[in-house]
Amino acid sequence: LAFCRGRVVRVPKGPLIRVVGTEVVIPCSVSDYDGPSEQNFDWEFSRDTDFVRIVSTWDSTFTSEEYQKRVGHGDIKLRRSSNDAVELVIRNIQSTDQGRYKCSTPSTDATVQGNYDAEVQVKVISDGLSVSGSKARSSMSLRLSEGDSFKLRCSAITISPEHTHLHVTWQIRSGLTWRDILSLTHEGKFQPGPGYEERYRNGDIRLDTGANDTYQLSVSQVSSVDGGAYRCLVSEWVRGADSLWQKIQEKSVEIASVAIQRTDVVISTSNVSVTERGSLDLTCNITTDRSGIFQAEVMWYFSVSPDDTLSDAQVLLSMDHDSVVSDSTLISLSHVDRNSYRLSVRDVDVEDSGYYFCQAAVWVPLHNGSWHKVVERTSAPVSVVVTALEPDYEVFLNASKTPKFSDDPTELNCRITNAQDTEANIRFTVSWYYRQRLRSDDVVTEELLATMDADWTLLLGDRSRERTQNGEIIFSKKAVDTFSLRIQWTSESDRGDYFCVISAWSRHRNNSWVKSKDVTSASVSIFWATQDYTLTVEAVKLKPFFVAGHTFEMTCKVSSKNIKTPRYSVLITAEKPLTDQSNPNGTTRIISLNQDSVVRLEDWTDQTRVDGVVLEKVQENEFRYRMYQTQISDAGLYRCVVTAWSPGGGGMWREAVNGLSNPIQIDFQMSGPVFNVSVHSDNPTIYQGELADLLCIVTTEGMALEPDDMSFDVSWFAVRSFALDREPVLLASLDRRGIVTQSRRNGSSDLSLERTSLLEFRLRVHGCEDHDFGNHYCVVTPWVRSATGVWQREPDIKAKPIFLSVKMDVLNAFKYPLLIGIGLATVIGLLSCLIGYCSSRWCCKKEVQETRRERRRLMSMEMD
Repeated sequence: LAFCRGRVVRVPKGPLIRVVGTEVVIPCSVSDYDGPSEQNFDWEFSRDTDFVRIVSTWDSTFTSEEYQKRVGHGDIKLRRSSNDAVELVIRNIQSTDQGRYKCSTPSTDATVQGNYDAEVQVKVISDGLSVSGSKARSSMSLRLSEGDSFKLRCSAITISPEHTHLHVTWQIRSGLTWRDILSLTHEGKFQPGPGYEERYRNGDIRLDTGANDTYQLSVSQVSSVDGGAYRCLVSEWVRGADSLWQKIQEKSVEIASVAIQRTDVVISTSNVSVTERGSLDLTCNITTDRSGIFQAEVMWYFSVSPDDTLSDAQVLLSMDHDSVVSDSTLISLSHVDRNSYRLSVRDVDVEDSGYYFCQAAVWVPLHNGSWHKVVERTSAPVSVVVTALEPDYEVFLNASKTPKFSDDPTELNCRITNAQDTEANIRFTVSWYYRQRLRSDDVVTEELLATMDADWTLLLGDRSRERTQNGEIIFSKKAVDTFSLRIQWTSESDRGDYFCVISAWSRHRNNSWVKSKDVTSASVSIFWATQDYTLTVEAVKLKPFFVAGHTFEMTCKVSSKNIKTPRYSVLITAEKPLTDQSNPNGTTRIISLNQDSVVRLEDWTDQTRVDGVVLEKVQENEFRYRMYQTQISDAGLYRCVVTAWSPGGGGMWREAVNGLSNPIQIDFQMSGPVFNVSVHSDNPTIYQGELADLLCIVTTEGMALEPDDMSFDVSWFAVRSFALDREPVLLASLDRRGIVTQSRRNGSSDLSLERTSLLEFRLRVHGCEDHDFGNHYCVVTPWVRSATGVWQREPDIKAKPIFLSVKMDVLNAFKYPLLIGIGLATVIGLLSCLIGYCSSRWCCKKEVQETRRERRRLMSMEMD
């Protein structure tokens, strides 16, 4: 079956039932064809047996003479819907058009397969549908008010010979388009139009059928959207041969024109401005043409924004349709006339400024005596501005105390003058501001120092918060009309312009305070001329010549200018030669004495001479430094670093200026031997697990010393890199007393450090690992005993590093695994042979029984 395919031409399943005078559309399509995508179609008609050509898509001469006039006028035409489908359209069909219609497609296939035409029967029936209004042909006019109800009727009947159903739809025209309201479909279902679903569910819109084929539309609770022209649209439907419903004709009649009178709610006054403590009157007017009995329900709202909804607004007062008013002390609501309601607010406050609007609902009585709300409207908001009664006053700022120097006090007084209309409901507070003075034209914004709330709570700004909490700045109220700002110790950063702002606060009905006015004073400048601080420090060496082991002594004399009652702190520093390995930066802080004469050792680390340095205050501006039992390693430049301090606020000291003295040099004439250090190893390349020997050799030149007159501190270091670009790691050290100190190690290798001879020190690395590689060197500190018996420390000497390389022993690394592998292979082979022998000896043995053979001799041929 998959290969049995060909052209298929399709038309609707007949018969197609149509009404005289209507338009008929017969579609025709083709599928499963070869050739071009756009196919051509021919249409023919037959009443009995012979077919008459009607129209063709590709041959203009195809039409027979009988249909040429109708085709030329456009009453019969072809409408192409796609490349493989067309529609035959016949306008104003008549009973003579009843018959069989055939759709044909010329062949474009390589082989003839399938069908190339299809027929459909068209049946034309008479028009039996009539639609009319309830009373007359002309439509009626209705004028209604919002909330009213109305009913409209139309009549629809059909005498069609076929079994048809009617579809009735009520429509409204607003503008140029008709919109569906409610329909009774040909299947007997009610269908509300778009936008009418909710009203249909609530029962405000109904469609009822009555006697004499009438259809009644009932609309209740009408609104402005219900105004317009109403018509009754009736269509006739018939079920086709394919069991689908087909609409065969449609008629409509305009029933009525409905006008809705809108009910408006308007506040009679526009924007209102009233004065504080006055009265506010607003009238809400309801505009309606309703003449019957009705009652209004009115509710007044207040909002701070015109865009707020009713749920966000505040309800002021309300009056229901029984004229019952909700209770309020300062607000009243009165019924002025039939359609007017007045809101009165007494003793208005600034908080009453905002937007007022009223909401009105109209209620009408029902037959059972109850009331029914027919419409509800909300007015546009009216802006109400309540002008506060501002007090009249002036502000004057003066400085009762101005500083002449730093740390002098400053006091500013902010006074209220010429105050008028300041009743008991007015309260004054102050805000203090500071503005920095610049020599350029740059704009500087003011900084808030402090401000007061209506309850006189002081709020501090960022600039003054810490100093106020420390008591350096005091804010106070000296009198009813005077506020004070006092700076206990004025600094240079306080120089600038100061001004105050006096705020007036008004008390409202709810005892809350609201700011009503601000008055700013003129600024007062706080400034004094300053001169730069100067500080001179002179260092003097008291003993011009001395040798190692003696006491070094120097004095520092200080002189200053433009500093009020200064005190000095002194720091003694030493600049050592760059060859000194103990301090590679070159400068050492030794001892200091602060402005309160408290002495402190800084970076003095010689534990044998903890009391070897002394710094004391000789006079107010003179300090003396002593260093006992000087060593050769103490050589360098010594200075006095002096800081001048002036009294600050709250008993604190403020740093004024720093000064540096001239250098004093300590230089020893070296007459002893010269020491040199080198590192040696017989085998710098070793394998893992072996022993590494490194020798640190000290040599002397010049004057020879007894072995008991010299000693050495030796430290070994390693740099774990090829290019000496990492920090050295201390391995071990040996001091001159013979005490060995080792650093913590992470690996399994071990270290030992020993003195092998007078001038040789050996470092051993036991069981070397790969992380023991790198550059190794030693640092030697010689100690020499002088003729007086004092040990002198010589400068540290660093040896040239030697690179230690650690390799892996491949043979030793694989020796034990190889022996273990050979042994295991031999054992496994022997075990396999044993298992094979046992299996063949006992498990696979079979007994074979041989047949017995007769022993006969062959006879000779002669005997045979």
